[in-house]
Amino acid sequence: MNWFSILSHESYKLHNYFKTFSYSKKLVLTAIFSALAAILQSTGNFLPGVGYLISPFATLPILICTIISIPIGIQSYVLTFLLLILIQPGESFVFPFTTGIVGLGIGIALLIIKRRIGIIVFTSILLTGGICFLLYVFHFPVLGPIASTSFSLKVIGFICIFSFVYSWVWVELSMFIFKKWYKLMGEK
Repeated sequence: MNWFSILSHESYKLHNYFKTFSYSKKLVLTAIFSALAAILQSTGNFLPGVGYLISPFATLPILICTIISIPIGIQSYVLTFLLLILIQPGESFVFPFTTGIVGLGIGIALLIIKRRIGIIVFTSILLTGGICFLLYVFHFPVLGPIASTSFSLKVIGFICIFSFVYSWVWVELSMFIFKKWYKLMGEK
């Protein structure tokens, strides 16, 4: 694995493919993916235990919408947030700063930054900022009993490492999915 390789070949080709869609088709996809993201994000409360393993996949619909276009990704991010306010108000507080920002960050980085290390670092900075914002500004225990809401450099270091690894896994997973998706579409 080359940290400085360009990753966005398939994602950029998918982005160009989605450019051919009409605006109404893009809006329908936004609504569908936003509803899916809201359902996935709220599984942690609906299905305790296994739902916490499913809820991180709320990142994928936001990521796909961002690959369609960055404004569509932002619309999907906001719409998912609004749906979560109705479905699970507690999750609407966590989503914009964690799983939502990761999907939006990876999608934007794939289209603009393009290099693996840049994408991972950009997304991990966004995720670290989001988690620290929830922990230290709102004093919301987003990490549960693992970390207290009082300021600690050790906890911030752990959050940075976790965010880097989490972003790395999501970048690799998204590239795997986009490669398979592009193969299924065939050469266009």
